[in-house]
Amino acid sequence: MFELFKTFFQIGFFTIGGGYAMIPLIERKVVEEKAWVSEQELLDLIAVAQSCPGIFAVNISIFIGLKKLGNKGAFISAIGTCLPSFLCILAIALVFQQFRENVYVEHFFRGIRPAVVALIALPVFRMAKSAKITRYNIWIPIVAAFLIWKLGVSPIFIVLAAGVSGYVYGKYLKEDFGS
Repeated sequence: MFELFKTFFQIGFFTIGGGYAMIPLIERKVVEEKAWVSEQELLDLIAVAQSCPGIFAVNISIFIGLKKLGNKGAFISAIGTCLPSFLCILAIALVFQQFRENVYVEHFFRGIRPAVVALIALPVFRMAKSAKITRYNIWIPIVAAFLIWKLGVSPIFIVLAAGVSGYVYGKYLKEDFGS
């Protein structure tokens, strides 16, 4: 139980940039080092965590904790993931007024933006490879991103439409396309 808490505390503590930036660290810790889930299971967990309400990284930690130790594991892993952020925000809140106008702090935050983008891009490419995105189906995530970004379509509708489309394709059309 402590190992579960410690692992997700480390993931929560050493990751800057939110849930998607945590994916490489989660993958390294829970797939490669601990072998708590397979790479395919993690990909499935990522898909489920994205479609559930709540914080992405916490959702993943809850699913993994649930698999490892049941409800107790889900609670422990969620606390482990949330506690570092809570402690950091508390510390920042205590000293924020002193550093609010500091030019070095401002430059620091501008400087980490490209690193955060890179941390998010890496798992996106890995997930695309694992999800078997090819030149024939790359249009799906591009259209979804366009609908959300430019037309303001709610991601909830995109997820629902993708789920219905996947079901219809798998149930009725897969044989027609020779897959």
